[in-house]
Amino acid sequence: MTSTMFPAGRYWFHAGRCVRALRRCPRLDPGALGVRPTARRWASSDAPKITTHYSIHPRDQDPRWEGTEMERFADQADVVVVGAGPAGLAAAIRLKQLALAEEREVRVCVVEKASQIGAHTLSGACLEPSALNELLPDWKERGAPLHTPVTEDIFSILTEKHRIPVPMLPGLPMNNHGNYIVRLGNLVRWLGEQAEELGVELYPGYAAAEVLFHEDGSVKGIATNDVGIAKDGSPKDTFERGMELHAQVTLFGEGCHGHLAKQLYRHFNLRQNCEPQTYAIGLKEVWVVRPEKWRPGRVEHSVGWPLNRHTYGGSFLYHLNEGEPLVALGFVVGLDYSNPYLSPFREFQRWKHHPFVAPTLEGGERIGYGARALNEGGVQSIPELTFPGGILIGCSPGFMNVPKIKGTHTAMKSGMLAAEAVFPRLAVLEEDSAPSAGLHVPEYAESLKASWVWKELHAVRNIRPSFHNYLGLYGGMVYTGIFYWILRGKEPWTLKHCGLDSDQLKPAKECTPIEYPRPDGKLSFDLLSSVALSGTNHEGDQPAHLTLRDDSVPVERNLAIYDGPEQRFCPAGVYEYVPTDDGAGMRLQINAQNCVHCKTCDIKDPSQNINWVVPEGSGGPAYNGM
Repeated sequence: MTSTMFPAGRYWFHAGRCVRALRRCPRLDPGALGVRPTARRWASSDAPKITTHYSIHPRDQDPRWEGTEMERFADQADVVVVGAGPAGLAAAIRLKQLALAEEREVRVCVVEKASQIGAHTLSGACLEPSALNELLPDWKERGAPLHTPVTEDIFSILTEKHRIPVPMLPGLPMNNHGNYIVRLGNLVRWLGEQAEELGVELYPGYAAAEVLFHEDGSVKGIATNDVGIAKDGSPKDTFERGMELHAQVTLFGEGCHGHLAKQLYRHFNLRQNCEPQTYAIGLKEVWVVRPEKWRPGRVEHSVGWPLNRHTYGGSFLYHLNEGEPLVALGFVVGLDYSNPYLSPFREFQRWKHHPFVAPTLEGGERIGYGARALNEGGVQSIPELTFPGGILIGCSPGFMNVPKIKGTHTAMKSGMLAAEAVFPRLAVLEEDSAPSAGLHVPEYAESLKASWVWKELHAVRNIRPSFHNYLGLYGGMVYTGIFYWILRGKEPWTLKHCGLDSDQLKPAKECTPIEYPRPDGKLSFDLLSSVALSGTNHEGDQPAHLTLRDDSVPVERNLAIYDGPEQRFCPAGVYEYVPTDDGAGMRLQINAQNCVHCKTCDIKDPSQNINWVVPEGSGGPAYNGM
């Protein structure tokens, strides 16, 4: 049993800093922090210094770090899972189920950057329970928080003042018969409880910051982030190295646009045979509404206003049945939009004033806000899923069914398939022994492509790219009606996306500024009061985790050409341009404490100069059942 390497067993993470001197592991090559520190594009020697993170300014070149102890405590597990989301927890649960059935001891450790399981989880969410039924068939008896079966499906095309109803015919992707409206954070927390009952070790508050490699290049495991680094990049008196967690195989389930997955794409060239991923940003609020406006089980979706026909997006409004009149509402905007003046947050606020939406919210109270990026590329954009020592699961590679606006069921199934592929390959390690190479498990990709996940995603593969036509939204809807509803996605071609979302912005001089109405404080709100509802919080005295490869690029390129679009695509007010101290120009200010970990900046930055890395563990939003 591998856990005997450290007698404290499952408490090694919490005790590790107290016993670091008892066991030391030589520092491995940190390799994959996701940037090339020597690369300097559009460099300017007089640009104000913004970034102090060690991924940009290496510590071995900083005299302030001389003499600092840099060795790390290490421990060995059989399987390490990065990310306690639906995919990661489904994988962990399935592994322990298989081990229990064969009476084997398998140590499964899950690291999660949120302070609590589910605290960084955000989704609509209308859940298709197929994967949950397979994983835990008795979920109702176990008390799973699925309280609201869908009872009514409404779909609309909105104009500025009116609504055009669209019949929700059986077989259309948006049909939600048999599904449940859930608060996904609550479901994830419940899955965490099921995992712990089976013996899975959960470590919330520990962010996986580095991928570790064996000498042969295979993945060895992960290292958690260092703590106790000052805002200027120097070590504090409280500095502590992160800890290493090694495994026979590591499952990466970080969610959309995971920062470790980005490193793995480059290291193993995993995206060489697929299209670039395309994304959307989803913004969400939770309201308590007047009882007479509450329709438990109702699901409402819309497309159209306030977006133009060439901007992909739409809305949702779900009526929950959880003891009080709650509704979850949100707005999704495809990040392949072209106008740098577009603000997804302000489009969301404007949408709430539509005559079909406003009556539900009038007299209610907003109690929650958050945002998260979504994968929208479909099967065209799924990378290679396996590599020596590791596997990609869930929304990290991107299994979202875009027209359904659902990815939880496919993410969970991918985690379960990964567990079933990995389990037979796990070796029984002797005490104090460790593998010299990571397991490569190509069987996972094979089983996924033979599963209902691949069949489902293949059938809808052309719906999202079909919106890239002269008619935009309306052409895409016609295509969906003909080739999906009638032919069920059996057309003998696969459409392509338009490339990286970061390449789609036009220069500001070619676009018309968008005049947004001022928020009224009743239905629509300003950005900072919204961020306050997310509960986001970060240690203030640490380097910004929104790093810039080159501090001069924001002003010299993004502001000069695109009028500073990061001010508008960020849903948390992290980026703003302010006058320099001498008043002679502008500089970018990064308010990292506001970050809700949506990753939109890393995706949409037209210069691809922003690299999102993990902050100190536990930092970020504190969503309550989002």
